[in-house]
Amino acid sequence: MPGLKELRNNGVVKNVGEAPHEELATGERSTRNRVARSILDHGPSTVAELAERLGLTQAAVRRHLDALTADNVVEARERRVYGTRTRGRPAKVFALTDCGRDAFDQSYDKLAVDALRWIAEREGGEQAVAAFARARIAAQAGAYRAAVEAAPPERRAEALAKALSADGYAATARSAPVGEQLCQHHCPVAHAAERFPQLCEAETEFFAELLGTHVQRLATIAHGDGVCTTFIPKTSKTTHHASASTSGRNPA
Repeated sequence: MPGLKELRNNGVVKNVGEAPHEELATGERSTRNRVARSILDHGPSTVAELAERLGLTQAAVRRHLDALTADNVVEARERRVYGTRTRGRPAKVFALTDCGRDAFDQSYDKLAVDALRWIAEREGGEQAVAAFARARIAAQAGAYRAAVEAAPPERRAEALAKALSADGYAATARSAPVGEQLCQHHCPVAHAAERFPQLCEAETEFFAELLGTHVQRLATIAHGDGVCTTFIPKTSKTTHHASASTSGRNPA
């Protein structure tokens, strides 16, 4: 969630899986980490997409994916389709497992969960957690607001994505039917958000207010999806009465 800089992933990946000494000598582990990092940064990916991004052959990518799958770092799944499904079999993509995400430094997750549980138990239950989540964003959202307000209306989703990426969310904005999709390929506090969905809800409300339109959450990492996806309607105009749908999954 924006602003939780003390909980941010520092971008340093621990070595995933175990490799014999001869693999270390040939750089196998380093390349394997690059594959895992690419999936973290870009979300669930096909073999072809990974090969293109990393400058590797598809055969090499498959070999590393086999090793990462054996170590329970990645898993194969069908690519989630939003909207009308085209003919043919859905593309096979590889996504990080919970174990794979834990391979990246998220040591503050337990601290976040403990702190939020304390707030819920001592300060008024789930409503207190929701109030905390909103207050945190309101107090620390200056950089996001400045980035969005400096951009023309048609580039605001892109500006927000860049600001989120600067805070470790590996975000992108892309065109979608009748709107845009804001995709956050990484959530440094996914485990906390899984236990306390108020964090995701407050973030969605903030996006709606910031962009001046209602937005809809189609998927979240905290709910087990490969990427946090927020739909932004194309036809809406800036208003002072934006609303947000906080659904954690594609309702279709």
